[in-house]
Amino acid sequence: MRYGGASGTLAVADLTFKVDKGEFAAVVGPSGCGKSTLMRLVTGLHIPQAGNVIVAGQHVTEPVSIVGMAFQNPSMLPWRTTLDNILLPLEIVERHRKRLRAHRAEYVEKAEHLLEVVGLKDFGSKYPWQLSGGMQQRANLCRALIHEPQLLMLDEPFGALDAFTREELWCVIRDLHAAQDVTIILVTHDLREAVFLADKILVMSARPGRVLREHRVPFARPRDLEITYDQAFNDVVHQLHGEIANARRAA
Repeated sequence: MRYGGASGTLAVADLTFKVDKGEFAAVVGPSGCGKSTLMRLVTGLHIPQAGNVIVAGQHVTEPVSIVGMAFQNPSMLPWRTTLDNILLPLEIVERHRKRLRAHRAEYVEKAEHLLEVVGLKDFGSKYPWQLSGGMQQRANLCRALIHEPQLLMLDEPFGALDAFTREELWCVIRDLHAAQDVTIILVTHDLREAVFLADKILVMSARPGRVLREHRVPFARPRDLEITYDQAFNDVVHQLHGEIANARRAA
Protein backbone atom coordinates (compact mmCIF):
# COMPACT_ATOMS: atom_id res chain seq x y z
CA MET A 1 0.00 0.00 0.00
CA ARG A 2 1.54 3.26 -1.18
CA TYR A 3 0.23 6.75 -0.43
CA GLY A 4 0.69 9.69 -2.80
CA GLY A 5 1.05 7.99 -6.16
CA ALA A 6 3.84 5.94 -7.72
CA SER A 7 6.61 7.94 -6.03
CA GLY A 8 4.78 8.34 -2.72
CA THR A 9 5.26 6.72 0.68
CA LEU A 10 5.28 2.92 0.72
CA ALA A 11 3.41 2.18 3.97
CA VAL A 12 3.39 -1.63 3.92
CA ALA A 13 5.01 -4.24 1.64
CA ASP A 14 5.14 -8.04 1.86
CA LEU A 15 2.75 -7.75 4.80
CA THR A 16 1.40 -11.25 5.39
CA PHE A 17 -0.45 -12.66 8.38
CA LYS A 18 -3.44 -14.79 9.32
CA VAL A 19 -5.81 -14.56 12.26
CA ASP A 20 -8.09 -17.52 12.95
CA LYS A 21 -11.79 -17.22 13.73
CA GLY A 22 -12.31 -16.41 17.41
CA GLU A 23 -8.65 -15.55 17.95
CA PHE A 24 -7.39 -12.40 19.70
CA ALA A 25 -4.37 -10.96 17.87
CA ALA A 26 -2.35 -7.90 18.88
CA VAL A 27 -0.21 -5.89 16.45
CA VAL A 28 2.81 -4.01 17.81
CA GLY A 29 5.76 -2.23 16.23
CA PRO A 30 7.64 1.04 15.88
CA SER A 31 5.75 4.28 15.30
CA GLY A 32 4.91 4.75 11.64
CA CYS A 33 5.28 1.06 10.81
CA GLY A 34 1.91 0.80 9.07
CA LYS A 35 -0.29 -0.50 11.89
CA SER A 36 -3.12 1.90 11.05
CA THR A 37 -2.74 1.09 7.34
CA LEU A 38 -3.14 -2.57 8.26
CA MET A 39 -6.41 -1.70 10.02
CA ARG A 40 -7.71 0.17 6.98
CA LEU A 41 -6.77 -2.66 4.63
CA VAL A 42 -8.46 -5.35 6.73
CA THR A 43 -11.67 -3.32 7.05
CA GLY A 44 -11.80 -2.38 3.36
CA LEU A 45 -11.36 1.34 3.97
CA HIS A 46 -8.29 1.03 1.71
CA ILE A 47 -7.78 -1.51 -1.08
CA PRO A 48 -4.18 -2.73 -1.53
CA GLN A 49 -2.36 -1.84 -4.73
CA ALA A 50 -0.86 -5.33 -4.74
CA GLY A 51 -1.85 -8.51 -2.95
CA ASN A 52 -5.14 -9.63 -1.43
CA VAL A 53 -7.08 -9.18 1.78
CA ILE A 54 -9.47 -12.00 2.70
CA VAL A 55 -11.94 -11.66 5.59
CA ALA A 56 -14.33 -14.51 6.46
CA GLY A 57 -13.46 -16.24 3.18
CA GLN A 58 -14.28 -13.22 1.01
CA HIS A 59 -11.87 -11.04 -0.95
CA VAL A 60 -12.15 -7.48 0.37
CA THR A 61 -13.04 -4.99 -2.39
CA GLU A 62 -15.17 -2.56 -0.33
CA PRO A 63 -15.81 -1.70 3.34
CA VAL A 64 -16.51 -4.89 5.31
CA SER A 65 -19.92 -4.95 7.00
CA ILE A 66 -19.09 -7.70 9.50
CA VAL A 67 -16.50 -5.48 11.22
CA GLY A 68 -16.88 -3.41 14.38
CA MET A 69 -14.28 -0.72 15.05
CA ALA A 70 -13.17 1.22 18.14
CA PHE A 71 -10.50 3.91 18.09
CA GLN A 72 -8.57 5.98 20.63
CA ASN A 73 -11.06 8.84 20.21
CA PRO A 74 -14.57 7.54 21.00
CA SER A 75 -16.13 10.12 18.59
CA MET A 76 -19.50 10.10 20.31
CA LEU A 77 -22.09 12.38 18.69
CA PRO A 78 -22.73 15.07 21.36
CA TRP A 79 -26.40 15.61 20.45
CA ARG A 80 -27.30 11.93 20.88
CA THR A 81 -27.68 10.12 24.18
CA THR A 82 -25.29 7.29 24.99
CA LEU A 83 -27.96 4.77 24.02
CA ASP A 84 -28.63 6.46 20.69
CA ASN A 85 -24.89 6.66 20.00
CA ILE A 86 -24.64 2.91 20.54
CA LEU A 87 -27.57 2.27 18.19
CA LEU A 88 -25.99 4.34 15.40
CA PRO A 89 -24.37 1.43 13.49
CA LEU A 90 -27.78 -0.21 13.19
CA GLU A 91 -28.89 2.75 11.07
CA ILE A 92 -25.97 2.07 8.70
CA VAL A 93 -25.51 -1.72 8.48
CA GLU A 94 -28.05 -2.82 5.90
CA ARG A 95 -29.27 -6.06 7.47
CA HIS A 96 -30.13 -4.19 10.69
CA ARG A 97 -31.31 -0.94 9.11
CA LYS A 98 -34.16 -2.73 7.38
CA ARG A 99 -35.62 -4.00 10.64
CA LEU A 100 -34.57 -1.31 13.14
CA ARG A 101 -37.84 0.63 13.19
CA ALA A 102 -40.06 -2.42 13.66
CA HIS A 103 -37.75 -4.09 16.18
CA ARG A 104 -36.33 -1.07 18.02
CA ALA A 105 -37.31 -2.40 21.46
CA GLU A 106 -35.29 -5.55 20.80
CA TYR A 107 -32.22 -3.52 19.83
CA VAL A 108 -32.61 -1.18 22.80
CA GLU A 109 -32.69 -4.20 25.09
CA LYS A 110 -29.49 -5.51 23.49
CA ALA A 111 -27.80 -2.11 23.88
CA GLU A 112 -28.83 -1.88 27.53
CA HIS A 113 -27.43 -5.37 28.12
CA LEU A 114 -24.09 -4.33 26.60
CA LEU A 115 -24.06 -1.21 28.78
CA GLU A 116 -24.58 -3.40 31.83
CA VAL A 117 -21.78 -5.75 30.74
CA VAL A 118 -19.29 -2.85 30.52
CA GLY A 119 -20.40 -1.31 33.81
CA LEU A 120 -22.64 1.47 32.46
CA LYS A 121 -26.05 0.27 33.56
CA ASP A 122 -28.54 3.19 33.73
CA PHE A 123 -26.20 5.52 31.79
CA GLY A 124 -27.98 5.12 28.45
CA SER A 125 -29.91 8.37 28.89
CA LYS A 126 -26.75 10.42 29.56
CA TYR A 127 -25.07 12.54 26.88
CA PRO A 128 -21.36 12.09 26.05
CA TRP A 129 -20.39 15.30 27.85
CA GLN A 130 -21.85 13.79 31.03
CA LEU A 131 -19.48 10.80 30.85
CA SER A 132 -15.80 10.54 31.77
CA GLY A 133 -13.28 9.54 29.10
CA GLY A 134 -13.24 5.96 30.36
CA MET A 135 -17.03 5.79 30.36
CA GLN A 136 -17.15 7.11 26.80
CA GLN A 137 -14.69 4.44 25.71
CA ARG A 138 -16.86 1.76 27.35
CA ALA A 139 -19.84 3.09 25.39
CA ASN A 140 -17.66 3.10 22.28
CA LEU A 141 -17.04 -0.62 22.74
CA CYS A 142 -20.79 -1.20 23.02
CA ARG A 143 -21.30 0.70 19.76
CA ALA A 144 -18.66 -1.45 18.06
CA LEU A 145 -20.43 -4.63 19.21
CA ILE A 146 -24.13 -3.74 18.82
CA HIS A 147 -24.42 -5.08 15.27
CA GLU A 148 -22.84 -8.40 16.30
CA PRO A 149 -19.65 -8.14 14.23
CA GLN A 150 -17.64 -11.24 13.47
CA LEU A 151 -14.45 -9.17 13.58
CA LEU A 152 -13.64 -6.40 16.08
CA MET A 153 -10.82 -4.00 15.18
CA LEU A 154 -9.34 -1.97 18.05
CA ASP A 155 -6.91 0.84 17.19
CA GLU A 156 -5.21 2.16 20.35
CA PRO A 157 -8.61 2.25 22.10
CA PHE A 158 -7.22 2.89 25.59
CA GLY A 159 -4.18 5.04 24.80
CA ALA A 160 -5.69 8.31 26.10
CA LEU A 161 -6.84 6.87 29.43
CA ASP A 162 -5.13 6.77 32.80
CA ALA A 163 -3.45 3.54 33.89
CA PHE A 164 -6.19 2.39 36.27
CA THR A 165 -9.02 3.00 33.80
CA ARG A 166 -7.00 1.34 31.05
CA GLU A 167 -6.55 -1.82 33.12
CA GLU A 168 -10.26 -1.87 33.98
CA LEU A 169 -11.06 -1.81 30.27
CA TRP A 170 -8.55 -4.57 29.57
CA CYS A 171 -10.72 -6.74 31.80
CA VAL A 172 -13.89 -5.59 30.00
CA ILE A 173 -12.39 -6.61 26.63
CA ARG A 174 -11.10 -9.87 28.09
CA ASP A 175 -14.59 -10.76 29.32
CA LEU A 176 -16.32 -9.65 26.10
CA HIS A 177 -13.97 -11.82 24.06
CA ALA A 178 -14.63 -14.78 26.33
CA ALA A 179 -18.42 -14.32 26.14
CA GLN A 180 -18.82 -13.66 22.40
CA ASP A 181 -17.64 -15.58 19.36
CA VAL A 182 -15.76 -12.60 17.97
CA THR A 183 -12.33 -12.34 16.37
CA ILE A 184 -10.32 -9.35 17.65
CA ILE A 185 -7.33 -7.51 16.19
CA LEU A 186 -5.81 -4.95 18.55
CA VAL A 187 -3.27 -2.35 17.44
CA THR A 188 -1.39 -1.01 20.45
CA HIS A 189 1.85 0.59 21.62
CA ASP A 190 1.30 -0.84 25.12
CA LEU A 191 3.19 -4.13 25.25
CA ARG A 192 1.67 -5.10 28.62
CA GLU A 193 -1.77 -4.64 27.08
CA ALA A 194 -0.83 -6.87 24.13
CA VAL A 195 0.51 -9.68 26.33
CA PHE A 196 -2.42 -9.50 28.76
CA LEU A 197 -5.14 -9.62 26.11
CA ALA A 198 -3.89 -11.48 23.05
CA ASP A 199 -3.58 -15.09 21.98
CA LYS A 200 -0.81 -14.11 19.59
CA ILE A 201 1.24 -10.99 18.95
CA LEU A 202 2.45 -9.79 15.54
CA VAL A 203 5.62 -7.68 15.62
CA MET A 204 5.92 -5.32 12.64
CA SER A 205 9.03 -3.87 11.05
CA ALA A 206 9.69 -0.19 10.46
CA ARG A 207 8.11 1.28 7.32
CA PRO A 208 7.39 -0.26 4.89
CA GLY A 209 5.66 -2.46 7.43
CA ARG A 210 5.69 -6.25 7.36
CA VAL A 211 5.35 -8.89 10.06
CA LEU A 212 8.79 -9.71 11.46
CA ARG A 213 7.74 -12.21 14.10
CA GLU A 214 4.66 -13.90 15.46
CA HIS A 215 4.52 -14.86 19.14
CA ARG A 216 2.04 -17.21 20.76
CA VAL A 217 1.21 -15.87 24.24
CA PRO A 218 1.91 -18.75 26.65
CA PHE A 219 -0.47 -17.83 29.48
CA ALA A 220 -3.76 -19.67 29.97
CA ARG A 221 -7.08 -17.85 30.01
CA PRO A 222 -8.76 -16.30 31.89
CA ARG A 223 -5.92 -13.97 32.92
CA ASP A 224 -6.09 -11.87 36.06
CA LEU A 225 -4.35 -8.51 36.32
CA GLU A 226 -2.02 -10.00 38.93
CA ILE A 227 -0.26 -11.87 36.10
CA THR A 228 1.18 -8.55 34.91
CA TYR A 229 3.50 -8.61 37.94
CA ASP A 230 4.83 -12.12 37.23
CA GLN A 231 8.40 -12.50 36.01
CA ALA A 232 7.34 -14.73 33.10
CA PHE A 233 4.87 -12.09 31.91
CA ASN A 234 7.45 -9.33 32.06
CA ASP A 235 10.01 -11.51 30.29
CA VAL A 236 7.64 -11.63 27.28
CA VAL A 237 7.14 -7.86 27.48
CA HIS A 238 10.91 -7.27 27.55
CA GLN A 239 11.45 -9.61 24.60
CA LEU A 240 8.88 -7.68 22.54
CA HIS A 241 10.47 -4.39 23.59
CA GLY A 242 13.86 -5.59 22.36
CA GLU A 243 12.46 -6.74 19.03
CA ILE A 244 10.75 -3.38 18.41
CA ALA A 245 13.90 -1.50 19.40
CA ASN A 246 15.87 -3.59 16.87
CA ALA A 247 13.24 -2.90 14.21
CA ARG A 248 13.59 0.85 14.83
CA ARG A 249 17.38 0.69 14.54
CA ALA A 250 17.08 -1.29 11.30
CA ALA A 251 14.95 1.42 9.69
